[in-house]
Amino acid sequence: MSANVRVSTVISASFSYFCRRFHRWQTLGLRVHSIMKEQEKVKMEPSFLYNDLNVFLGKYFKEKVQKISLNAGFSCPNRDGTVGHGGCTYCNNQTFNPDYCQTDKSITCQLEEGKAFFSRKYPDMKYLAYFQAYTNTYAGLEELKRKYEEALSVPGVVGLVIGTRPDCMPDELLDYLARLNRETFLLVEYGIESTNDATLSRINRGHTYQTARDAILRTAAAGIHTGGHVILGLPGEGHDALMAQAEAVSQLPLTTLKMHQLQLIRGTRMAQEYAACPSGFRLYTADEYIELVIDYIERLRPDLVLERFVSQSPKHLLIAPDWGLKNHEFTDRLKARMRERQTWQGKLYKLKSAE
Repeated sequence: MSANVRVSTVISASFSYFCRRFHRWQTLGLRVHSIMKEQEKVKMEPSFLYNDLNVFLGKYFKEKVQKISLNAGFSCPNRDGTVGHGGCTYCNNQTFNPDYCQTDKSITCQLEEGKAFFSRKYPDMKYLAYFQAYTNTYAGLEELKRKYEEALSVPGVVGLVIGTRPDCMPDELLDYLARLNRETFLLVEYGIESTNDATLSRINRGHTYQTARDAILRTAAAGIHTGGHVILGLPGEGHDALMAQAEAVSQLPLTTLKMHQLQLIRGTRMAQEYAACPSGFRLYTADEYIELVIDYIERLRPDLVLERFVSQSPKHLLIAPDWGLKNHEFTDRLKARMRERQTWQGKLYKLKSAE
């Protein structure tokens, strides 16, 4: 190798290293600025409890916005053998599919039926098409483009929310989504579920936490709003593990976070495990879970938008825990308890280095 080539190689490597470092410093600087703004808001607004999704959406839309769930007929690589068989041990997609979400109906039809339901109360409402059931990036690029763009062509639909697995975001799709993001509101939501690899293996998730971390970093770096989803109370994860999880999740460049309690659902492998060994599961009462959630969000990054704390599965599918509370009733109780404890999101959060 000639001296000129060696010098050129060194310069190229140094420049690449500098760019990576600059991006890290820039990202950390933006995060620190955002966190400082949220901490200042706490001082100025004593009533602040947590960052609410509706407030976040209000920054982008003048009208009230509602997500409409879709079943676009996708499968899952953890079911068809590409990654694994049988799916995640807790999963039964029937628990979050409204009646209008049927694969024999087109995306347009599902959206129009969803619109008809919500518009009775809010005639001027706008909508986000929520690709929710199964893995909504698990298909060829042209098929995905056709389905996403069909949803966006429906009157009143002002953006997309795409739920998927972190091992299903190829570069060519991410490039397309980055372009789409410049034209419409877009949120890509990843199932993290746990930050503990032993737990992910136990629930047959089919990927590691590093896989989730990498997908979130890539998506956020593309300028796309990035969401995460976690389940609190998975087997083997006690209070200390979940507090560590909150700290780990806070280091990710997430825009939004969903969390909900572990639910045992009929027809799942986890339901069979519970029947065989109930002592292996920690099922919270509503009051216990409220305390856990508050402990968790005290440690979350204060600028993270919290979308949901609890999930409500259909009665005929739910084994336990059955609290008899609607989601809004749970949230009201959570807020009341936060006021009693005089606490808020990020109260115990500690900013860590980008390293």
